[in-house]
Amino acid sequence: MATQDIYDAVIQYNGKGIADLVQAELDSGTDIEILLKQGLISPMDKIGQDFSEGELFIPEMLMAAKAMKKGLEVLRPHLTQTASKPKGTVIIGTVHGDLHDIGKNLVTMMLEGAGFKVIDLGVNVETKKFIDATNEHDAKIVGLSALLTTTMPAMEKTVTALKKEIPGIKIMVGGAPVTQSSANKIGAEGYGEDAPSAVKLAREFI
Repeated sequence: MATQDIYDAVIQYNGKGIADLVQAELDSGTDIEILLKQGLISPMDKIGQDFSEGELFIPEMLMAAKAMKKGLEVLRPHLTQTASKPKGTVIIGTVHGDLHDIGKNLVTMMLEGAGFKVIDLGVNVETKKFIDATNEHDAKIVGLSALLTTTMPAMEKTVTALKKEIPGIKIMVGGAPVTQSSANKIGAEGYGEDAPSAVKLAREFI
C-alpha cells in the first residue's frame, strides 16, 4: 500500500515527517481519496479503538491527532478542488462561561481525521454564536463541550435554543460533568464519553 508510510507515521505519532510523505504521494499521483482514507482516517480509527480499549491514553491520542492534522493540512487545498466532499459539517465549541478546550480540540482533530468539516468556535461561546454558525454553514451537527459543573445550565440553554431555532439539528455533548443521563435530560441527541465515541456519534448522525 503506497500510503503505508503515512499510516505508520500517524500510528507512531511522527508529525515531523508526515507532511513530506503526503506531499510525495500527491506528487506521485496517488488518489486523494485513497490518501485521506487509507493514510489518515484509517490510523485514527485504530488509535480511537485502542484508546477505547484502554491500550492508549489521551497524551498518545493527542500526538496521533496532531500528526494526522499535519498530513491533512497538505491535503486540504486539494480536497476543495476534487469531488471529495466532507461527510458533513460539525459546529463545535465550549459553552458560555467555560474556558477549557483540550477535550474540544481533540474531538475537533478526530472529527477532521474522520472526514468531517469542523467549524471550531473556540471557548466561552454564546448561544447566539452557535445558532448563527450553524445556519451560516448549513451544519447538521453541533458539538457542545463543558468542563465545569457550573456551566451545565449554559449547555442546557444552548441545546434548548438550537432546537427551537433549527428543527432537526443533531446535538452531541461531552465533558467531565456530562453524563448520558444529563444529556438525555437537556434534550441532546448524543453523549460522547471521549473523542472516539464523539466521532462514532457523528457518523451515526450522518
